[in-house]
Amino acid sequence: MHAMLKRAAEIRGVAMTDFVVAAVQEAAQRTIAEAEVIRLSLADSERFAAAILSPPPRRVPQSRPVASASRSGRPRAP
Repeated sequence: MHAMLKRAAEIRGVAMTDFVVAAVQEAAQRTIAEAEVIRLSLADSERFAAAILSPPPRRVPQSRPVASASRSGRPRAP
């Protein structure tokens, strides 16, 4: 394994330590991207964009009627 790393570093023209650090950084970036980036098919991308650009109408919850002060037994404010 050591010989393979040394040879790869020589091909790139860098020290073996620099080669290993660069390879580890690339692997870390790839790992993070795979965990955090969502990849969609073209059809899914189009559906997502359509939903963002034209969201469905917002449903407003219907409020319950509030009891009037006279019916609740409390005096009305002047």
